[in-house]
Amino acid sequence: MAFWEDFLQFLNASTQKAPILLSVLKQAKPITIEDGQIIVGCENQGVRFFLEKRKGEIEKKLRLFAKKDILLSFTLSEIKKKKSVSPPLLSFQPSIQDVFTKSGLHVKYSFDNFAVSSSNQVAHAAASAVSNNLATAYNPLFLYGGVGVGKTHLAQSVGKKILEKDGSKKVFFCPGDQFTNELIDSIRERTTARFRAKYRKLSLLIVDDIQFIAGKQLIQEEFFHTFNSIVSVGGQIILTSDRPPGEIKNLEDRLRSRFSGGLIVDIQSPDFELRTAILLIKAKEKNIEIEMEAAKAIAEQINDTRALEGALLSIYAKILGIKERIDLDSVEAFFSEKTERVVKKISPTDVLKLVCSYYNVKQSHLKGPNRTENLVIPRQLTMFILRNTLRLKLEEIARVLKRKDHTTVIYAVNKIGRLLVKDPIFKQDVDRITQSLSSST
Repeated sequence: MAFWEDFLQFLNASTQKAPILLSVLKQAKPITIEDGQIIVGCENQGVRFFLEKRKGEIEKKLRLFAKKDILLSFTLSEIKKKKSVSPPLLSFQPSIQDVFTKSGLHVKYSFDNFAVSSSNQVAHAAASAVSNNLATAYNPLFLYGGVGVGKTHLAQSVGKKILEKDGSKKVFFCPGDQFTNELIDSIRERTTARFRAKYRKLSLLIVDDIQFIAGKQLIQEEFFHTFNSIVSVGGQIILTSDRPPGEIKNLEDRLRSRFSGGLIVDIQSPDFELRTAILLIKAKEKNIEIEMEAAKAIAEQINDTRALEGALLSIYAKILGIKERIDLDSVEAFFSEKTERVVKKISPTDVLKLVCSYYNVKQSHLKGPNRTENLVIPRQLTMFILRNTLRLKLEEIARVLKRKDHTTVIYAVNKIGRLLVKDPIFKQDVDRITQSLSSST
């Protein structure tokens, strides 16, 4: 429809460009335009979610373009069924699963099973844009965030979608350490020409945890030329990391510049709604019936997305043959039993050892009056865990850490509680420590 195409051109020429919004709008098509209303069809739930969040902004831009008020609504587009074609009697074409495997892609990752919320919607929109406009949308696309936020899932989803559309495309996914090891092997075996032929002619190269090449001069040199070669022939680069390019230590400036030349997107830790959605998706994939209230209860207890699946399977194993579905009672019984087991087996010394190891401080320094800045958080966190996980009395905690009275403990527990709400990075640290305590019992 000409009106919509003209509107997109208007946005592209606007002095206040919104490149991500424009890219996502290109993935949507108007179904009907009449009587001052437009119904827009979206190719998936992620696109619909992203656009609905920005409905007011888009309507404002439409008003500027059309000089009148236009109301928008969004729906999912109907998937057009492809005509079935009888395969030849003899076919030597590899299956799409074989193509995925050869490309280093895992069959479980796709846009269809990626749960979208406010913490990752920009990253999802950018990845969708790249999959529809390879090497023209954002090149490179740099995704960064903590463990289990969905970086690998999104990056692999792009690769899969590209191959589903055109199986002849050369796509390859590899972790940063694999790239390093393959290069070292090729030098030792004098097969660098084969190595370069493999990597430098790709349509799409996805490198997971690119920060692992930092500090390795030879590897960075080779990756710099690989990057340039792929881009020069119209290929796409997608990189993931636990931090943005500017914070990767010992990364060469020329690589830092290349990595920053496209779009850099921060994926935040999943919020409660997203964790619940992820859990429901995992349950559906594994044919496990779970009540909504039960899923919410698990999501409240566990922040790490990878641990969600483990908890789901553990609870399911306990009710198997007893109940048809996971209900709220099953979840509460599981976490109650787990907490009691942890409390019985973990001692204050175990907590001290783990916290000191995590922050690289000495136990002797943590106990007593030493007020050095690097000891404040470890000491207060130790008090917090002793109080909330081991359920020790305030006086007992004061004795463990050789404090004069328990008022210091009250202050520390309250301070850590506030930090957990305000600082998502700190919350990840605390989650790792408490999960390590659980796994060590």
